[in-house]
Formats: sequence, C-alpha cells, structure tokens
Amino acid sequence: MYYDYTMILLIPGLIIAMWAQIKVQSTFAKYSKVAASRGYVGAQVARGLLDNNGLQNIKVEPVRGSLTDNYDPRSKVLHLSETVYNKGSLAALAVAAHETGHAIQDSEGYAPLRLRASLAPAAQIGSYASWIFLILGLLLGFLGLIRFGIILFCVVVLFQIVTLPVEFNASRRALAALSSEGYLAETELDGASKVLKAAALTYVAAALMAFLQLLRLVVLASGRR
Repeated sequence: MYYDYTMILLIPGLIIAMWAQIKVQSTFAKYSKVAASRGYVGAQVARGLLDNNGLQNIKVEPVRGSLTDNYDPRSKVLHLSETVYNKGSLAALAVAAHETGHAIQDSEGYAPLRLRASLAPAAQIGSYASWIFLILGLLLGFLGLIRFGIILFCVVVLFQIVTLPVEFNASRRALAALSSEGYLAETELDGASKVLKAAALTYVAAALMAFLQLLRLVVLASGRR
C-alpha cells in the first residue's frame, strides 16, 4: 500500500483552517445577539456609506444564507445576507461596512483589488487544471507535466496571498467609517473589530493552506526526479 508522507505537511493548515472557521462562526453568532445602540441595520449602513462616497449607482440587495455577503464588481451590486441585510447587530453592521469597503476599493481602483480580479480567472482554472497535470505526471512519471501543474498552482497561491491586503484594507475602512460616520458608538467598535478579525482569519488560513499544498507538491516533484 502506498503511503503519501507529504500529507503530513497539510496538518498545520487543516488545524488552523478548522479553528478559523469555528472562530468566525462563534464570533459572528455572539455579536449577532448584540444590538447596535443607534438603531441602524446592515442595509442602511451599506447604502449610507455608498452614497457618502458618491456610489449611488451601486445597488444593495439581499442574498440568501448566512455569511454569504459579497460585492460583485462586474454588476456593481453589493449583496448582504439574511443575517445582515435587515439586522441591527454589531456583527451585521461590521459585515455591511466591510463589503462596502470593497465597493469603495473598486471605485478608487485599489491596486491589490485590481490584481486579484485579474488573477481570479487564472486561479479558478489553475485550481482544477493543476491537479489534472499533476496526477497525469505522477502516473506517467513525466516530470514536465508535474512541473507545469505546480506552475498552475502557483497562481492559486498568489491569488490567496493578494487577497489578504484586500480583505485587511476593507476591514480598516469599515471600522473607520462606522466610527467617523456615527453608525456605532466608540464602545461598540471593539465588538465590530472582533467580528472582522475573526473573518480575516479564514483568509489567512486559506493562504497558509494553499502555500502548504504548494510545498507538498514541490516535495512530491522532487521525489520523482
């Protein structure tokens, strides 16, 4: 029976990814029960922040699910989940402001966001195609195919790394806006910050997991030389 010892390299990433997911779920659940004192809901915050930045053309629409919030730069639509759109919790306002941060990044031509958008198609293809070339290369003993698969997977890793400054910047914008525009009291910012920091952990975990997977592939390729 063949034992792939390189799987050991993924264990730290798997542990951190599981912990990050538990952390974001528990933190969001906790602060979803804490109502913001000034009476705003997520959709109002998003709409207000967009309008104050001259982005009246961007729509704010509800989307089904929890933690499914996102900004679509192609359609210029900001989607807020059922746990955010009409909710007035600290968690809801933090998430709404964060997604609005992405819309503002888009309007300003924020360089990391543009780079991530340009990498997205190649990363999506690479995440699947890389394994096809890697498996064929391993089965056929053809090092060239393995190396090409690794190159494709490098794009996936780069995409995950570029995502980090995009997400961190959106969170910084969110907290600053929630404070300066009066949506949250100063005493409530700590709760909103904890929600956004927990969410950021999932992106850190994804980047780490992608890097460890790349390292594993390099080790496998080295063993085939």
